[in-house]
Amino acid sequence: MAEINRSWVLVQRPVGEDFDAALKLQQLPVPEPAEGQVLAKTLYLSLDPANRGWMAGPTYIPAVPVGGPMWGGVMGRVVKSRSDKFKEGDIVGGFGSWSDYCVLPADQTNKIPDTGLPLTAAQALFGGAGGTAYVGTIDVGQVKAGQTFVVSGAAGSVGSLAGQIAKILGATVIGIAGSADKCKWLTDDLGFDFAIDYRHENVRKRLAEIAPNGVDVYFENVGGDVGNAVLANLAKGARVALCGLVSQYNADNNPVDGLNLLPVLLKSGTVQGFILLDYLHRLGEASSKLGQWLAEGKIKYHADVVDGLENTLTAFKTLFTPGAAHKGKLMVRVDPSAN
Repeated sequence: MAEINRSWVLVQRPVGEDFDAALKLQQLPVPEPAEGQVLAKTLYLSLDPANRGWMAGPTYIPAVPVGGPMWGGVMGRVVKSRSDKFKEGDIVGGFGSWSDYCVLPADQTNKIPDTGLPLTAAQALFGGAGGTAYVGTIDVGQVKAGQTFVVSGAAGSVGSLAGQIAKILGATVIGIAGSADKCKWLTDDLGFDFAIDYRHENVRKRLAEIAPNGVDVYFENVGGDVGNAVLANLAKGARVALCGLVSQYNADNNPVDGLNLLPVLLKSGTVQGFILLDYLHRLGEASSKLGQWLAEGKIKYHADVVDGLENTLTAFKTLFTPGAAHKGKLMVRVDPSAN
C-alpha cells in the first residue's frame, strides 16, 4: 500500500465560484482506521452540487473543516478492516473524502453487492441519486397518472431519474436542461414527453404552450429564473418538491435570485423541501424498484466518468457551468483498474 495519500484539502471557504483558491491537492499520510472503521482505497468519487454547501458552512451536516480533506460520496475497496462487518477486498460505499485512501465508519458504510452491473451503477442509479429521485417524485411530489410533471436540472443525475420515474407512473413529463443536446437526450433516449432548453428558449412561454392546464408537480433542482418560470405556470393545488437550488449555491450572503412564491399562494400550492437523510428508511424500496425497472427496460442511467483524482476539481466546476456537456451522474474514477 502506498505511503502517500493524495487528497483535495479545503484550505479556505469558497467565495463565489473561486474553487481554485478553496481547494488544493496535497499529499497526506494514509490514515489509520480506528476500532469500528475500515480503510478503503478509493475507486470512484461522486461529484454533487451539495458539495458546495458543505464547503461553505453547516447545512444538514457539519461544514468541511478548513485544513481537512474535502468530503463526498465514495466507493472503495477495503484494504484494512477493524470491524466484523467488512473484510479486506470488500467493495463498499459511504461518506468519505476526495482522496486516494479514506477511513469510513463501518456503521455508516454499505457493502456494494455484485449485481453484474458496472460499479458506476451503485452511484448513478442505486445510490443517493436514485434514492433522491425516488422519494422526491413518489413521497414528496406524490405524482399521479395523468398529471403534468416538470423537473429542472433534468439532465443531471437526480433529474434524469426523477423524470423517468414520473413517466413510469403515468405522468406527462417535461424536462428543463441547458443545451439542445441534453434536451434531445431527454426525449429521444429517456422518454421524456418534452424538453426545454432554458438557455435558448423562453421557459415560461414554452411551458404555457405545452402545459396549458398548468404544472401539477414540479421537482425543483435549480431555482432562480428557471424556478420562477415554472412557478408562474402552476396548476391549482400543485406540489413543489424542493430538492435543490443550484443557481444560488455560489451566491455570497443572501442570494438575490430567490423563488417568487406568490404563484404558490394564488394556486393553493405546496412547497416541501426534503433531504435524503430524512428518508433513509425508504432506500431499500427505492433500490428494489429501480432494479426492477432497469431489468424491465423502463429506466436508464448514465454515468459521466472523469479519470484521475487530479482532475476532480476541474470536473466539479462543470456542475456550475451552464451548458456543460456532462449528463447523468458525474463521477471521478480514482483507481484506473475500477470497472
